[in-house]
Amino acid sequence: MDISIVSMILVFALGYFLIAFENFFKIHKTVVALMMGAVLWIVQFSRNGMEHSQNLMELSEHLSSVSEVILFLLGAIFIVEMIQVNGGFDCLLRFLHIRSKKALFWVVGVVSFFLSSILDNLTTTIVMVSLVQQLLEDPEDRLIFGGAVVIAANAGGAWTPIGDVTTTMLWIGGRISAGIVMHSLFLPSFLCLVASLLCLTPWVRGNILQKKRVDQKESWLALILGAGFLVFVPIFKYITGLPPYMGMVFSAALFWYISDIQFRFPGEKVISKMDLSGPFFFLGILLAVEALETAEILTTFAKKLSELVPIPTLIAVLIGLFSAIIDNIPLVAASIGMYDLTEFPKDSSFWHLIAYCAGTGGSALIIGSAAGVVFMGMEKVSFFAYLRRISFPAIVGYFVGVFVFLYLNL
Repeated sequence: MDISIVSMILVFALGYFLIAFENFFKIHKTVVALMMGAVLWIVQFSRNGMEHSQNLMELSEHLSSVSEVILFLLGAIFIVEMIQVNGGFDCLLRFLHIRSKKALFWVVGVVSFFLSSILDNLTTTIVMVSLVQQLLEDPEDRLIFGGAVVIAANAGGAWTPIGDVTTTMLWIGGRISAGIVMHSLFLPSFLCLVASLLCLTPWVRGNILQKKRVDQKESWLALILGAGFLVFVPIFKYITGLPPYMGMVFSAALFWYISDIQFRFPGEKVISKMDLSGPFFFLGILLAVEALETAEILTTFAKKLSELVPIPTLIAVLIGLFSAIIDNIPLVAASIGMYDLTEFPKDSSFWHLIAYCAGTGGSALIIGSAAGVVFMGMEKVSFFAYLRRISFPAIVGYFVGVFVFLYLNL
């Protein structure tokens, strides 16, 4: 094996190790992620297998897609923060009359599930984790609620062709059709969520503390405008044909303008309070994964897995579990390349199982999905804190969904 390939694998493994043991080494995970992404691309550029110009083109293409995610993330965080500082979430809680944390826990989980199926798991996680941050103060509560959001967002994104990138890939690649995959995967995905929430519910105790009342009129206005601008993003995409991040940038800019003339907290004060370590952490992780994909390390891994495991159903389940460690996108891309439609026709149970497993398996580890990585950055959750509380319920839910799918389809 090429020494540069070995070096890239070792750098990724070391970075993963340092992120997992952040509390022990006292090195901020954002620093590790950014350094890991930069070093992997340095090694990739030093390889003999690709010309310098080709490497530059690959980096530019990957950085373009990464930048879209970061811009989208920044805009969404700003809008949610603007709702919070003006009391919009407190106003909503009082309207719903939710005092019990258990009741709120299930509401958050179910809303995240369906919201993710309409938007996507990344946007849903940003919005719902931000909501949880404003409603709860105890770090343990926020860990459990946030973990539930990650599980729900990934499960909700798996059963629709627009909720998760991998399901979209299978849809665009002609492996699944929208109506059939939604019918096939809704119940496994929903029961995956229910099983996980049932495992987590015993850890949720007590009632929500009532916060100081704020100006009702201004709070409702902030909530309605903020929610409206978030919902406007997919409408903007449909009307203009521009990518979603442009809609989020437009919405954030318009909300900022309105806040300067209408609210007590103008956009300038809000943006100065935003924590940027989360977006930077996400940037580093994405750059690292894209470097591994450019070097074809992840594609090679997927092909080796197919050679070692000749049973397609088991391959789909393993792809889901491995996606908790490495990115699920190249794994699904490799499966599309390895199995053609003559072997597994469109809408066969194999492709549907791939969609479910790739979408939900990443919940097992906090670094295994975009939703988990965003949650990690927003809440400063350590790798082992997530492992201790969330991983087992996520795995239980994952296999419940697998067994339900196999029972209904095989």
